[in-house]
Amino acid sequence: MTVSDMSKQKAVAYVRVSSEAQVRRGQGAESQAARCAEYARMKGYEIVRVFEDKAVSGSMVDRPGMKAMLAFIRKNRSDHMRVIIDDISRLARGLEAHLTLRTAISSAGGVLESPSIEFGEDSDSQLIEHLLASVSQHARVKNAEQTRNRMEARIRQGYWPFLGCIGFKFQKIEGHGNLLVRNEPLASIIQEGLEGFASGRFQTQAEVKRFFESRPEFPKNGKGRVRNQYVNDILTRVLYAGMVERPEWGVSLRQGKHEGLISFETFQKIQERLEGRAYAPARSDINHDFPLRGAVDCACCGHTMTACWSKSKTGTKHPYYMCFLKGCPDYRKSIRRADMETAFEDMLRQLVPGETYIDLITVMFRDAWAQQAGQAKAAMKAVQEKLSVIEKDIAALLDRIVAATNERVVTAYEARIDKLEKEKLVIAERLHAEPAKHRPFDEVFELTLKFLSNPYNIWKNGRAEDRKTVLRLVFSEPLKFARNEGFRTPKTSSVFNALKRFEGLKSGLAERQGFEPWEPLRAH
Repeated sequence: MTVSDMSKQKAVAYVRVSSEAQVRRGQGAESQAARCAEYARMKGYEIVRVFEDKAVSGSMVDRPGMKAMLAFIRKNRSDHMRVIIDDISRLARGLEAHLTLRTAISSAGGVLESPSIEFGEDSDSQLIEHLLASVSQHARVKNAEQTRNRMEARIRQGYWPFLGCIGFKFQKIEGHGNLLVRNEPLASIIQEGLEGFASGRFQTQAEVKRFFESRPEFPKNGKGRVRNQYVNDILTRVLYAGMVERPEWGVSLRQGKHEGLISFETFQKIQERLEGRAYAPARSDINHDFPLRGAVDCACCGHTMTACWSKSKTGTKHPYYMCFLKGCPDYRKSIRRADMETAFEDMLRQLVPGETYIDLITVMFRDAWAQQAGQAKAAMKAVQEKLSVIEKDIAALLDRIVAATNERVVTAYEARIDKLEKEKLVIAERLHAEPAKHRPFDEVFELTLKFLSNPYNIWKNGRAEDRKTVLRLVFSEPLKFARNEGFRTPKTSSVFNALKRFEGLKSGLAERQGFEPWEPLRAH
């Protein structure tokens, strides 16, 4: 290092950009640093460090880059370090923040300089500095107001102006600008999870969580899990129903311009289910290790049987089902998992109706499908009439709100209007549903008929959630199991009861050895 280099005034440059978009595009920071370097060259300064704060608001004082710079200046206080900024707005965009940082730099031993303004300690220089800081603050606040106004106008038109959410992505569409569109395969996975919860295929949020975790495309944390709160956010987000709202901005629920993953009616069913009951936390062993857990009651006491792994003296683990109700004759008397599940599979294997009866059910379903199609026109007229009634009710309530003076009465009217508006959205959705989207009979009932023809195959080859579905659809009540006898006669669902009636005495639902006697229903 030459003597002239050693005699040069040391300086640091401070640059700041306020948004992630600027960081991604590489805009701002590089040009600020270049201008600071040019100013230092003209002044004969040597820039020893450049400190950056990226995607940091100008209203903030607590910044990592600023902290590092202040620490560096304090450490080299004897050098009377010059602090070069491109513009006063790069230091702060608020008078209070500007004064705080200005004082901090001076206290650390730094001297603030800029090619855009000459900082001084006299009253005139301070007045200009404070005015420029105030103007910068006004510009920041004004930009924020304009941005919010544009976003509010956008959402009132039915567009989502905020960050996208999982299952959607933004796409430039002519006449719309940035519009949310499906992001596959995540959109289909989330749609299946939402519709499954609404229909009862997934009884709990924990089951939805496990379904998401079973799909490799779905994002997970470092432990390969999906957080419970993440699942709840998906279940409660009206954006998936093709709607938008922003209550804190006074923007009520309205039809969005984007296509939802589910209907608003399905979304309403999900909310009703969420409000109707509390759900137990997720347990990974319920479905995978013990698929019958929670579906089998003890025949002695009627209490739901539980399951666990038991370790033998040799250290080997063995799976068992058992009753844990104190006072029960079979209390803590273990039943080997293989014994119970083999007996269950034998029972399920017998629920295989003949092809003749499946053909008969298919014909019945086709007739019902045709009748529904014929009644669709009349149903549509009834829906239109209901929509007219709702609109009249809303208008009447609005008139009452204008005349009301009691705040509690006004609040009650507003709550009623909000409920009617949601009903109106559901009805409007039905009216505008495209007939072309209704799938043909064979496609809709293909899986149903496959299930009815042989539920055992789905149990044996399906996923954990498919097994839970089999239990819910085949049996109307929990199964009863006696430790030394096996399963008692099961109470099957209405569909399988109907198959019993069709088959009569020759029913394929034959009793197996160890079942309690039961009287088959004869066809009338």
